[in-house]
Amino acid sequence: MKYYLDITLLPDTEITLGFIWFKVYQQVHIALAENKRSDNKSDVALSFPQYFEKDKTFPLGNKLRLFSPTQALLDTLAITTWLKRFVDHTHVTSIKAVPEVLSEYACFNRQQFSTNIARLARRRAKRHEETFEQALQYYADFDDEQTKLPFIHVKSLSKGEQFRLFIEGKISKHVQVGDFTCYGLSARENDKQATVPWF
Repeated sequence: MKYYLDITLLPDTEITLGFIWFKVYQQVHIALAENKRSDNKSDVALSFPQYFEKDKTFPLGNKLRLFSPTQALLDTLAITTWLKRFVDHTHVTSIKAVPEVLSEYACFNRQQFSTNIARLARRRAKRHEETFEQALQYYADFDDEQTKLPFIHVKSLSKGEQFRLFIEGKISKHVQVGDFTCYGLSARENDKQATVPWF
């Protein structure tokens, strides 16, 4: 990943930052899906530069960074065209070169959680030949871990359903080459997770 641009989200008194994230991320997702490779992967990756900061009004902050191996890919993506309806609520920088010397990299990937306790209990009852009540008791102390991860509301292009896209971020000292999904996040394949520059 050699080139990047930043999108800053600008809320106002009438529109919350969470709502702008939903609208902007949806457009970015559509742009990535429209420009995907033949294997349904994206050459453009996303980063959340404020992900690890403590003092934020929204868990992901208000910046989204797009990375690409070439400037031409970001030019072709034409993200400002995709965001033209949100010109009052976004600021998009010009394309810049990634700093040559980096000491850290970040991996952002999607985390999926099973949160419906009744559904989990029914599945456990079938698998372990337990009653529904026994299985439900097993999940009595279920810890809702996912509430600790930031998320964005996203609408699935294929299913038309809205869901929470939970995003896990990790810092690494080493670059890891891999694939990215059309959500711009690291694709989990063979335990390899792709990183993006962190600066």
